[in-house]
Amino acid sequence: MIHVVLPANLQTLAGVGRVVELEVTPPVTQRSVLDALEGNHPALRGTIRDSATKRRRPMLRFFACEEDWSDASPDTPLPDAVVSGQEPFLIIGAIAGG
Repeated sequence: MIHVVLPANLQTLAGVGRVVELEVTPPVTQRSVLDALEGNHPALRGTIRDSATKRRRPMLRFFACEEDWSDASPDTPLPDAVVSGQEPFLIIGAIAGG
């Protein structure tokens, strides 16, 4: 079971809590996790990734095992700790300001 942590605005949009649990068929990658997330919560389609290109929205970042995965290939397998559910896959809204 994959645990995905969502930022508050996406929790509200999807009508879920902070952590969403997903069944993802291996290989578990960013793409497969986001496909499962959008499949289970259609309100999130187009909010995390562009609907046409499937590229990450610029004001969101992805983290796994305390590492920034935002610029990793969407088809790179996620760490075993995320796949086993020991560590969450985090989607974090970027913090901007001056």
